[in-house]
Amino acid sequence: KPGEQKHPKEPSSLQCMHLAVVACGDRLEETLIMLKSAVLFSSRRLCFHIFAEDSLKPEFEKKLKEWPSSYTKKFESNIYPITFSVGNAQEWKKLFKPCAAQRLFLPVILKDVDSLLYVDTDVLFLRPIDDIWHLLRDFNSTQLAAMAPEHEIPKIGWYSRFARHPYYGTTGVNSGVMLMNLTRIRSTQFKNSLIPGGLTWEEMLYPLYQKYKNYITWGDQDLLNIIFYFNPECLYVFPCQWNYRPDHCMYGSNCRGAEEEGVSILHGNRGVYHDDKQPTFKALYEVIRDFPFEDNLFQSLYYPLQSKFLDTVHTLCGRIPQVFLKQIEKTMKKVYENRVIVYLGANHRY
Repeated sequence: KPGEQKHPKEPSSLQCMHLAVVACGDRLEETLIMLKSAVLFSSRRLCFHIFAEDSLKPEFEKKLKEWPSSYTKKFESNIYPITFSVGNAQEWKKLFKPCAAQRLFLPVILKDVDSLLYVDTDVLFLRPIDDIWHLLRDFNSTQLAAMAPEHEIPKIGWYSRFARHPYYGTTGVNSGVMLMNLTRIRSTQFKNSLIPGGLTWEEMLYPLYQKYKNYITWGDQDLLNIIFYFNPECLYVFPCQWNYRPDHCMYGSNCRGAEEEGVSILHGNRGVYHDDKQPTFKALYEVIRDFPFEDNLFQSLYYPLQSKFLDTVHTLCGRIPQVFLKQIEKTMKKVYENRVIVYLGANHRY
């Protein structure tokens, strides 16, 4: 009709779930296992945004191409160099772990992406990404990012005991799993401790770092805590089962959401996939790593996991195997049922 506004067709970039990761140093395998866990269970298409050192780029391209086509058709991947748009690149690179600060610049670099899930390389999805992606709908009008608390119990939390800078809430937040509405981040003026007025995300990053750099321990995560301390209305806090770390079970179970629903996203920080301190975390990592893509999920993933868990019962995390198995079992049943329905549907077409 004349005068009626036409809505452009949704670009393909909006039709998929965007997942970003930053990989430097020896994180190639860990990143690939994380992406594998994402592809194994998701139902919607995925767009991977991999920020990597130049030396890792050909390796990522090669390894992802080796995956079977039944899985490669479920995602598209883009690999980007490590870049920092403001301040001193060398300084950002050295902040906490190599390249970790890159995540702070995602709203600036991925200008055409509306929403994004950022995860650390040491994350494993135990259920479809679709489920955390749906939490974007739960944001109210001021929320533009979501993270889980750094700890459930203030008296044993790091921030509540040691932080020398402002942090969000009573225990701070953990930035290893971060859901973001980038469009909102780009258009918001953030309150801050630098000037009386607001600053955009990009304007704020370097001066904020300069002001607090002598007080921060966990690099970019501390900066995010400082930002959301001054802008608490901008943060949606999701429960601990969406970012389940060794801290949630190594002192005794303290993540009620995981006890009730099971772990949704496993975060093996402290290097626990690669040593023997938390064998439950290591078992999950190894089983997903070794799973042959097109094998039966129950036979080649779930049963090996159950038997590996039997060897971990001497640890506090190993005493609660149902917490680790609940979601993965539910997810596999769903995947299996979908395949059976698709198969039967194909056979009953005629």
